[in-house]
Amino acid sequence: MESVLRQTYPHLEYIVVDGASKDQSLAIIEEYAAKMPGLRWISEPDKGLYDAMNKGLALATGDFVQFLNAGDWLHSADTLKKLATLCTSQTDVLYGDTMLVDDSRKAHGLMSELSTRTLPDPLHWRDYLAGMRVVHQSFIPRRTLSPAYRLEAGLCADFDWCIEILKKSRENRCLDEPITDYLMGGLSKKRHRQSLNERFAIMQRHFGLPLTLLAHVWIVLRAGIHRLKRWGEERY
Repeated sequence: MESVLRQTYPHLEYIVVDGASKDQSLAIIEEYAAKMPGLRWISEPDKGLYDAMNKGLALATGDFVQFLNAGDWLHSADTLKKLATLCTSQTDVLYGDTMLVDDSRKAHGLMSELSTRTLPDPLHWRDYLAGMRVVHQSFIPRRTLSPAYRLEAGLCADFDWCIEILKKSRENRCLDEPITDYLMGGLSKKRHRQSLNERFAIMQRHFGLPLTLLAHVWIVLRAGIHRLKRWGEERY
C-alpha cells in the first residue's frame, strides 16, 4: 500500500480486497483509505486468491489493471508514470521485469537473471509455451481484454489468464526496468508439484499435447543449462 501511495502518476484507482481478516489488516486499510482518495476496499470471505482477484477485477473501472498481492511493491515512485508514457491507442498489454526481494525487502536480483524466465520483447502468447515468461504482478493488460480468472485452473490461473489476454492483444509494450518487487516464495513455489501439474494441463489446453510434451523437454534442458550457468551463484 505504501508503494501505491507514493506513486507520482495521478490517475490511479486502487482497490483492496481483504478476505475478512481477523488481524490488524482492516485498521491498516482504513488508515490508508483516509489519505488515498482513490482507494476503495471490501472485506468479506472468499474462495481463495483468484476468487478475491475476480472481485477486484469486477470493481475496477480503469483502462488497465494490475494485481499486487500482499508483499509485492511497485518498484519505484514513478513506475506507473513511466508505464503511462508507453501507451498508445493500440497498446493492450504493458509488461516488464521483476525484482526479487526477501522478507527484509533486500533485493536479490531480477527474475530474468536469477531464473529461466527471460523476458521476450515483443511478447507473444506463444512465448508461454516455454512457461510463465512475465511475473503476473508485472503484467498489466487493458481491462476490457481481461476475463475473470478460471478458478478450476488452480494455482496457475494467472498463467492461463495471461495467455487468454495475449491471444487478443494488439500491441504489447515492455518497460526497460523492473515494474514490481516480488516477495520470493509465493504459493506456487511452496506447492511446486501441484503448480507444475496444473501448468501442464493449461499448456495442453492452449497448445495441444504434442507441443506441450516437446516444450517440457526444452523446459527441463533449459533448467539444467541455467543451473550450470549459475553454478555457485544465487538462482530462483
